[in-house]
Amino acid sequence: MILLAFIAVTLLALVIIILSHNHLRMNTACILQALIFVILTAYIVMFRQIPVESFFIGSEYFFIDHLGIFEVGIATIIFTCAALYARGYIEGLVESGELEKGSLKLFYVAWTLLLLVIVLAFFSDNLALFWIFAELTTIISAMLIAILSARENIDAAIKYIFIASVSMLFTFVGFIFLFEISRTSPDAGSLNWTDLIQHASVFPPGMMLAAFALIFIGLAAKSGIFPFHTWLPAAHAKAPSAVSAILSGVLLNVGIYGIIRVYAIVHQTPAAGIVAPMLMLFGILTVGIAAFSMLPQKNLKKLVAFSSVENMGILLIGLAISTPIALFWMLFQIMAHSLTKASLFFSSGILHRQYAGQFSSDTVDDIRDVFRLQPLAAWGIILGGLAIIALPPFPIFFSEFFIMLQLGAVSLWVLVITLFLLFIAAGALGYFVITNFTKVSGPGADDDIKHYHTPVSMKIPIIFLLALLLIIGILLPHPGMEFISQIVTELKF
Repeated sequence: MILLAFIAVTLLALVIIILSHNHLRMNTACILQALIFVILTAYIVMFRQIPVESFFIGSEYFFIDHLGIFEVGIATIIFTCAALYARGYIEGLVESGELEKGSLKLFYVAWTLLLLVIVLAFFSDNLALFWIFAELTTIISAMLIAILSARENIDAAIKYIFIASVSMLFTFVGFIFLFEISRTSPDAGSLNWTDLIQHASVFPPGMMLAAFALIFIGLAAKSGIFPFHTWLPAAHAKAPSAVSAILSGVLLNVGIYGIIRVYAIVHQTPAAGIVAPMLMLFGILTVGIAAFSMLPQKNLKKLVAFSSVENMGILLIGLAISTPIALFWMLFQIMAHSLTKASLFFSSGILHRQYAGQFSSDTVDDIRDVFRLQPLAAWGIILGGLAIIALPPFPIFFSEFFIMLQLGAVSLWVLVITLFLLFIAAGALGYFVITNFTKVSGPGADDDIKHYHTPVSMKIPIIFLLALLLIIGILLPHPGMEFISQIVTELKF
């Protein structure tokens, strides 16, 4: 019944979009879909016993536990904010000719389907079914990247599909390995995560190592982890900013979610002794390549995109440590990063509209008089930047602080290297903001920049997310912390 509710709401939204010829009506359907999804998620958390195992359809393939509902909660909140933001942002793209009016229906149909597919991916117990939904998110999100009237967007979308989908073929082969391994268990072959985690202790470590290595390739590409990250900066920078927020705040979580699920199985076997150092290595390399790539960046959206790569590396490091405390704060980091990165891309989108002539995904930003023209976006970048580099009282401070403490207990040298790389990334972001946001036009200079009147619908999501981040960082709500602890318990760490 719960799954049917999500599907029914999506079908209703699709009907409204298909029958509509008005942008505001299409957008309203997307806002309502995401908002109802938030309500359904809250209903499950407050009134249903988790894990939820009983469905009228697909009972043997779907499963709602604390991790799944945690990810869905993050996704639905960001989709609601992004849909509201798109109300004014997409209208501006149509007026400027960057998005053809005839493409609006396709844009909102893809948007609506993407949210449903993401929810079904997080609620999939069967890993093969999860693989299918993960692949669908790639195809649908690529449509949202390529929707603009620019060849560079099509190139970015094709690169994204090629890298992610080809890599996911390795994951498919890895799941075949995992199925064969599971045939030694009492269930005689299953790809349901609940079955696999129950019998993981009897799985042969050598085969588990081979299966995880194959599975990791595709999911790492989906998450933007080195060396499979090359699609991410271009795709995130060239996509409409409402879509960039979803790509960074939600889509990357799909890959990390899959890695967490499979590693939880590996963690029950001796193969974890080899897999954990491998994850640590890829995590450090990912942070390193992102940090040094951020240094020369002179384009805001690409800078924010590389920051997403950096945070994916931090998540891998937290997972590699493999202690309950590290996993707890790694999950907390997922939530904090998603909300922070969405706010940053929303603010970047306003600056894109303000400096549309000079501010593209491939040119050097010419940001001037930003506090006079777009003060909210400027402060959104500043506060979001402080949040993403882990300064208190923002929540990323707590997650990175405790992950680093746990890392220091593993290896002091690795901690020093990681902190050095994080310092470089923070310095690159700070240098960009200081050098660009302090530019002002001279007294006799011609005012060649036309002021962009930012719609209220684009301002509200930024204010809401920054306020939410501050509330979480200051209060650290006990129910939320207890909820994350339940995830750690269910993953058997």
